[in-house]
Amino acid sequence: MSSSDQSAERKQQLLAEIITRARAGQNEAWGEMYEEYAPALYRFCRHTLRNHEDAEDATAEIFLKLRQKLDQYDAERPFSPWLYRLAANHCYDLLRRRNRQGPAVDDFDTLPANDTDPNQLDRLVAEQRSDRVRGGLDRLDERPRMALLLRYYCEMSYDDIAAALQIPRPYVGVVLLRARQQLRGELEKGSGA
Repeated sequence: MSSSDQSAERKQQLLAEIITRARAGQNEAWGEMYEEYAPALYRFCRHTLRNHEDAEDATAEIFLKLRQKLDQYDAERPFSPWLYRLAANHCYDLLRRRNRQGPAVDDFDTLPANDTDPNQLDRLVAEQRSDRVRGGLDRLDERPRMALLLRYYCEMSYDDIAAALQIPRPYVGVVLLRARQQLRGELEKGSGA
């Protein structure tokens, strides 16, 4: 077993111990979980909700929901996608309550899938200033923005993204492709191209 495999295994063991302690009501475990996941969840909420105050509130509310729902977590499955599903659902609910347009239910069979370059976003980020990319992300609808954030900011696998966004695994690539195309269009509009 390689050292990176051992490190990942040890991290999973530590997380399992924290979850067990948190389920038993130990406040220290909740603090450890908050320290580990709050910064990434805040960034996810910040990009999704588009403002600092809402993101801070949402992060705290997600941890309250986590306290209520931790007993529902299946330890046989990865924790991170389960947690991000809580976060994504919470953000969707907040956006709907604001009377913003919620995520559209796409007919995945009609989505274009003609561009197969998975490094588009990497190239865009390298070519554009990061604030322009953040601005472009902010102008995307919720589902494509969440998909890109989960993939490129949270570095989640397609399986984990499918679990977090509650979409079929085969459609994750199509959702990401469409999101990259939309982001490219937003950046081209912003540059006057």
